[in-house]
Amino acid sequence: MSQEPIISIVSPVYRAEKIVENLVSEIQLAMEQLSVAYEIILVDDRSPDNSWEVMKSLSARHNNIKSIRLSRNFGQHPAIMAGLSKTSGEWVVVMDCDLQDQPKEIVKLYQKATEGFEVVLARRVKRADSFFKKLSSKIFSKAFSFFTDTEYNNEVANYGIYHRKVILSILEITDYIKFFPLFVNFVGFKSTTVTVEHAFRGEGKSSYSFSKLISLAFNTIISFSNKPLKMFVKFGMLISFISILFGVYNLYEALTNRIAVLGYSSLIVSIWFLSGVIITTIGVTGIYVGKIFDQTKNRPVFIIDEVI
Repeated sequence: MSQEPIISIVSPVYRAEKIVENLVSEIQLAMEQLSVAYEIILVDDRSPDNSWEVMKSLSARHNNIKSIRLSRNFGQHPAIMAGLSKTSGEWVVVMDCDLQDQPKEIVKLYQKATEGFEVVLARRVKRADSFFKKLSSKIFSKAFSFFTDTEYNNEVANYGIYHRKVILSILEITDYIKFFPLFVNFVGFKSTTVTVEHAFRGEGKSSYSFSKLISLAFNTIISFSNKPLKMFVKFGMLISFISILFGVYNLYEALTNRIAVLGYSSLIVSIWFLSGVIITTIGVTGIYVGKIFDQTKNRPVFIIDEVI
């Protein structure tokens, strides 16, 4: 396709050798309804299967399909950022490759965007996921909302259509920890949601294990919020306050000759008070130093190995 694309469709690929062809076919069917120039950008997050071979074949057969391979597995959200950096369309669609995000909904998203919105998010009212995935997603959204004092809707994920200025603003964010939905929420712009159908996974299973979900949740919350630091401070102050009350109690015990062991009161009070101070100091310093360390290394969050 020689003309400049109006819509760029970005999809990170991992363990999807049996899905990618169907994904592209369904995207093509959806785009035929819109009759606008488009490009498909597939990003191989160094999948251990034959996904890259399938992607190369697709790029060879279709001149509007761009296949990108990362140098190693960086994770879903860095892979999305890699794809976004190679888009050229006025509008950008971001979707997963597992066909749970149904390509036919692109039509609905684009039509809504033309009403004057710069961000249109796909809202999955009825999620076709396992009980564990739905539960973990709900727990994450509640925890994130609590720790950041923001609203995070677990019915919304990566799938949506975004104006180019939104994408450019997201690419300017230099945070080392990448989480695309939160970047979208951070940059703002005029946004809305559209209810879409959510399908069962086309093949295989999610690459997010329980430990990976916990790690993603922890890193994201630490990166986007300082509330945990404040909680450590409050916890340390609470322990210190309790130690003062306990000290008063032990002083009373000592004055009424109810303590036989000399030095017991001062020792207990010191241990409780200093423990509170130490916990507070380590909590505040440790987390901040960890975040600063990761950020100041200024390492790239993705490295592109090959582009076809």
